[in-house]
Amino acid sequence: MRDRFESAPTFPEYLETVRKNEDLWRGVHDRVRLPADVLEEARSLPGTWHLLALSEDWCGDAVNILPVVSRFAEALPNVDLRVLARDENLDIMDAHLTNGRSRSIPIVIVYDEDFRERAWWGPRPSELQEWVMTEGMKMEPGPRYAQTRRFYARDKGKAIVAEVLEILRSVAALHEYTASGNISSGKKHDP
Repeated sequence: MRDRFESAPTFPEYLETVRKNEDLWRGVHDRVRLPADVLEEARSLPGTWHLLALSEDWCGDAVNILPVVSRFAEALPNVDLRVLARDENLDIMDAHLTNGRSRSIPIVIVYDEDFRERAWWGPRPSELQEWVMTEGMKMEPGPRYAQTRRFYARDKGKAIVAEVLEILRSVAALHEYTASGNISSGKKHDP
């Protein structure tokens, strides 16, 4: 996994390849503002973490989520984010299906310093995902997407950062516990 991760583009490199919704990708990235207290807590987490995102430039959720995750990772000295195309990496995608059946993106996979998978998150913040899977599915795609965009605009990335931070907090705590010799280092945390 290390070779695959290290050969994947960073988010700024990925941003140079987007063709669909390019202005939206850049606009969301430019507008991201992260709360200082969240960054302070994230910086205090032990360990080195590698985040691998699966995405496609046409994905409306990815365009609203990955710029936020990118800004979060950029602000942390112990976190590295890389992005792979979902359609070119179906083996990874198929190991992280939404509800065990859907190739929904983006997916953000957390690896430790030895590139062992510790957790994964996606494809949307939990509140939005619950709405999409219930009320949203009763709507036509156009109005459903408009409602989804309103969520992202109103939330300004807070739910994304909170959920990614919670995963990092959990895997860092487990990592510390494992490093202390209390449990097997092969233990995996799933969201």
